[in-house]
Amino acid sequence: MSASLAVRSLRAAVFAVLCVLLAAGGHVLATGQAPSRWADAAGLVAVFTVGCPLGGRERSLFGIGGAMLVAQAGLHLGFEAARPRMAMNMHGAYMASPTHALTPHATAAHVAAALLTTWWLRRGEAALWSLLRRAATFVPGLAAWWSVRTGPASVRPRGNAAGPAPTAPWTLRQALLRHAVSRRGPPPGLAYTP
Repeated sequence: MSASLAVRSLRAAVFAVLCVLLAAGGHVLATGQAPSRWADAAGLVAVFTVGCPLGGRERSLFGIGGAMLVAQAGLHLGFEAARPRMAMNMHGAYMASPTHALTPHATAAHVAAALLTTWWLRRGEAALWSLLRRAATFVPGLAAWWSVRTGPASVRPRGNAAGPAPTAPWTLRQALLRHAVSRRGPPPGLAYTP
């Protein structure tokens, strides 16, 4: 099953927002400074742009986890590059802003947060695709029920009176089972002489 552009965009937007929020939150915890809004927006656009073409089909836990770790690493580097090197303290003096070194503890925190988010996204992914599959099987039955309920569409004859005679509207059971029943013999309405 392949997703439409609207579903791809929705999935990519959710993934991008979660990635940027997770990376920005980690950056705030590590340095005490939030990334600038333009850095957040640039990261959001970058992750969305890469995620939209990849959102056409259901992804596995490992696929989502790999994409999440790559996005977290890219956003970490982007936020670190966009961070101002000097900050003003309360007394008006400039001082070096704290750096966010990738220590083993910071790396473990990034990986743990990415894995938790990956698990959460995979649960949402499974629920979304289950909903889409059910909708794809439910809509044809609903359309058949609606056509039986409202009756056949009125069609004017084109002047050729030799066409088939109009038939009575189908019952609900006939409409739901019309593709499953195979009848043999000549079509109804034809005179059959041996």
